[in-house]
Amino acid sequence: MGDLSLSVATSRPDVMPLRSSGPGLRNGNSNTRTLREKDQQELKSAVHQELINRLDLEKLGEAQETRAGQQQLFVLIQQIIGEQGVPLSSAERDRVAQEVLDELFGLGPLEPLLKDDTINDILVNTASNVYVERRGQLQRTNVTFKDNRHLMQIIDKIVSAVGRRVDESTPMVDARLKDGSRVNAIIPPLAIDGPILSIRRFGSSPLTAEKLVQNKALTQMMLDVLRAAVQVRLNIVISGGTGAGKTTLLNALSSFISEKERIVTIEDSAELQMRQDHVVRLETRPPNVEGKGAIRQRELVINALRMRPDRIVLGEVRGEECMDMLQAMNTGHDGSLTTIHANTPRDGLARLETMCMMGDIRLPEKAIRLQIASAIHLIVQVARMSDGSRRITHISELTGAFSDVISMQDLFVFEKQGIGEHGKVKGRFRATGIVPKFAERCKAAGIPLPNGLMDHSMEV
Repeated sequence: MGDLSLSVATSRPDVMPLRSSGPGLRNGNSNTRTLREKDQQELKSAVHQELINRLDLEKLGEAQETRAGQQQLFVLIQQIIGEQGVPLSSAERDRVAQEVLDELFGLGPLEPLLKDDTINDILVNTASNVYVERRGQLQRTNVTFKDNRHLMQIIDKIVSAVGRRVDESTPMVDARLKDGSRVNAIIPPLAIDGPILSIRRFGSSPLTAEKLVQNKALTQMMLDVLRAAVQVRLNIVISGGTGAGKTTLLNALSSFISEKERIVTIEDSAELQMRQDHVVRLETRPPNVEGKGAIRQRELVINALRMRPDRIVLGEVRGEECMDMLQAMNTGHDGSLTTIHANTPRDGLARLETMCMMGDIRLPEKAIRLQIASAIHLIVQVARMSDGSRRITHISELTGAFSDVISMQDLFVFEKQGIGEHGKVKGRFRATGIVPKFAERCKAAGIPLPNGLMDHSMEV
């Protein structure tokens, strides 16, 4: 990009600088006094408008594309701030200039939070209340928006980037950020006090399976068993509550899929980060203004079967698509992965039965249970502990359906033993001593299960 200074007009006489008259400053000497929040917002608005006056939108767009262009813009913004006549220290001027850049090209006040890798969730409860979850603990921040209208502008910026919208006719929306982070927004009249924004963070580099072992979410032995299960094409359901780490574990397990296989992913809002080259990503579509044109997960599952997939990865099964997924698993599309909301493996089976009944195919409960028992091989239960840590609490294997009951056996369990220093959860991973039913399948595929499996135990 060319030098921005060539396209910058000289200071215009019709632009009045924003000058501080004194009341807007806190008490103190000129080196330490700072602007109040209201005056900061006014200053940023004035600088923002002046920048747009001096540079056309095309130049701003070009500047965003290169680091050099952004640096030139940063210098120009600092120059405009100086022309406003507001006494600011060098650090304050840099901060205001960065905030103006964030408003232009990013998500405004949320940008510093999005750059913090220790934050898992960003929860905006109207313009003046912003919370984050850091290492499993909720904390209130000093981040604020100018007002609810400012917050709405940020929400519109997020959802419009993925071709969605939010307004009074559709006051709820799911979207995603460029890094795959999941976004949910709900606005008035459903949200009584003002717009509510929730962001579930997904880093640019997802947690690897080895990193999960380091974080003591599971043991190396458990990981070796799950790796073998993926490689011999078992159908696996990851079960857990909200924020338990289901998608993180799904990303980690998907890394064991061979590069030679064709993978089709289906999600409500695309957030999976597959590392293979041959991946086809499908995403549902909400209804249009007239309430038509919606494409649900069920239609995508049916369409995926015509795309010659080796593996189908369903981000989360939550409705009538459950029966289509089970049928796909039973008709040659083995090795599929999905997640489900449930508190225990047995609860997960009950939820699968319920969701199969949501469709228009009326089957007796016995037939549904036979479908589930023959389609699914493993249920991996994940949970978030009271200290914010995540643990795999069960690896359970389905062994069939007998007398209208699905038979299931635990291969590994996590036993909570108490609370240690600083509220840390103490417990033990242990094998139950049961030989997996799929052990012969692994042996036949040349992927034997690790030695010492029956006696495995590890305290954390």
